[in-house]
Amino acid sequence: MDQNQKNKSVKSVETQSHPFISKMSYFLTKSFHFKNDSSPEKVEKTHHWFSVLCLTGVDYFSTLAYQPGIALMAVAALAPFSTLLLILLTLFGAVPTYIEVSKRSYTGQGSIAMLENLLSGWSGKFVVLGLIAFAVTDFFITITLSASDAASHIIENPLLNVYLGHSILNISIYLIILLGVVFFIGFKEAINVAIASTIPFLILTLIVICRATFVIIDDPYLIYHWISDPIFKVDWFGLFVISALAFPKLALGLSGFETGVSVMPLIDNGKGVDAVQRPPMKRIAGTKKLLLCSAIIMSIYLIASSVVTSILLKQSQVMDGAEASGRALSYLAHKYIGNIFGTVYDISTIIILWFAGASAMAGLLNVIPRYLPRFGMAPRWVEVRRPLVVLITLISVAILIIFQANVNAQAGAYATGVLALILSASVAVALSLKKDAKLQKDFKIRIKSYYFWLVSAVFLFTLIDNVNSRPDGLVIAFIFFLAILFASAVSRWRRAFELRVESHKFMNDESVALWTSITDKKVNLVPISSGDKKWFKRKEEKIKRFYKCTEPLAFLTVSLRDDRSEFVAPLFIKVLKMEDNSENFLIEVSGAVAIPNTVAYISEQIDPIAIYLGLARKNAMEQAIFYVLFGEGEIGIITYKVLVQYWESTEEDDVRPVLFLMSE
Repeated sequence: MDQNQKNKSVKSVETQSHPFISKMSYFLTKSFHFKNDSSPEKVEKTHHWFSVLCLTGVDYFSTLAYQPGIALMAVAALAPFSTLLLILLTLFGAVPTYIEVSKRSYTGQGSIAMLENLLSGWSGKFVVLGLIAFAVTDFFITITLSASDAASHIIENPLLNVYLGHSILNISIYLIILLGVVFFIGFKEAINVAIASTIPFLILTLIVICRATFVIIDDPYLIYHWISDPIFKVDWFGLFVISALAFPKLALGLSGFETGVSVMPLIDNGKGVDAVQRPPMKRIAGTKKLLLCSAIIMSIYLIASSVVTSILLKQSQVMDGAEASGRALSYLAHKYIGNIFGTVYDISTIIILWFAGASAMAGLLNVIPRYLPRFGMAPRWVEVRRPLVVLITLISVAILIIFQANVNAQAGAYATGVLALILSASVAVALSLKKDAKLQKDFKIRIKSYYFWLVSAVFLFTLIDNVNSRPDGLVIAFIFFLAILFASAVSRWRRAFELRVESHKFMNDESVALWTSITDKKVNLVPISSGDKKWFKRKEEKIKRFYKCTEPLAFLTVSLRDDRSEFVAPLFIKVLKMEDNSENFLIEVSGAVAIPNTVAYISEQIDPIAIYLGLARKNAMEQAIFYVLFGEGEIGIITYKVLVQYWESTEEDDVRPVLFLMSE
């Protein structure tokens, strides 16, 4: 029977900082999504799915502030037709994809976690790192684009710019710095703020669209002027082709779906037995309603806003620096309803954009600690929110300066990040369904997987077209990927000498009893690679002859797991008595990710009298590479290094085992 064993505690030394910095960091990094708990499913409180929809909506619906203008600038009079294609892709591509994701990743880890589970080894790690780079791009550009568009609403508002100035870059930087305030608010308050910002924004936007519609009805010549554009002289098939080639430029209207599944743990799963049901069927059903409802609402708003802006505005009015740039609906509100209402609408838009940036900040604070430290590819301080939020803020300000807070310039980078994540989700779903079809031998599931491969192909085309026309998003993602890769390589090397063991379990009761009998200075530990009875006998005679050893020996064999790209893993231990000498023991360990670290860990658990480490006498550089990548290499010297580093990090005064380095 298996028995869990607790690891020996290691006393950690907290990093000291100036009191002012500590207080400021705490103010900036109060948990926004959910507290940093060891259980990924534990949250402060669950809510009705519609309340959580508002939280998702701050990211998704906030794009209405700039999407109609970007669509008009990108495809001119054809904006409604391209928007219609975007809506079809949303309803029949993105929504079904993320409904499937919610069924398989109901703890809120999203498509990246799905691909991580489907792709093992170093190839899977590189895929995850690449997707993290695109996710980071998406989140960072959400922060900077939202701040930039909020600033454009401020400087173009005649009642606000008097007090806040006319510098879009300065105002954007101030808004990003103020994001820290949101992280001081608990999640209950965050939900309430999301509701208070999303619903008024949707209502005010509906009023603007309705007023613009009445203006068009009162003056039918506006429609005639719109359809008299030369582009409409082509036939319907030509319009479809042109719209299909142009709609990738509108892809930022697909944002929000990854956020939709990331907040799943906040959706109510019922009470009593239902609350702990796995999989949480009520939560999954609520997420399905959330995704479908938000997509339908957004689709209605997108097509309506695209039609009225295409009819009432010229393409030149939404170009960079023009009067309606980044604020097409706000411009219509001021023009047709008045400056008072327009100011109220601007304030509502600024609030939801600012809150969308806060949601993206929270996304970064969740996705980075979730993966990189667990891979051993980031320093441990990344798991602490305080320094990480400062780093995110500084990078966001740098991106703002690079783009000069230009909304249209950031749109391409934003769309690239969004499309890469949706593409990864559709591919993950297709692979999962293919795997399910193979296991269950179900033809319907196989057909379903083919459908999602088709959806993936559409998203791939959209991503390639977007990157081809606006490569800045790919450039930013590539820079983040290189930065993550470099930091990961350095961190993996620096952290390679940690014990790298999550826990250990014994294979049977006999192992537990024998383990207890050999702990606390009762045996000498002898790590070995392999050998037969004669080899064990010769090894024992050599140790006793040259090292004057009289105490029992515990021979240790370590078997590595197939996927050695993992940084930590649980161990499975079996302890036996040697057949030829009942005083000696054989410890068989399986499931390890690195032999030297496992030897060091076992040593710390049993506290031997001495450790006899063999030397391979091979090329040192080659052995170092094999160790980092595959957990093998020069066992003796690296085990010594791991043990010494561990001892230096602890303050225990017990007698350390004597280390002997032996030539094999």
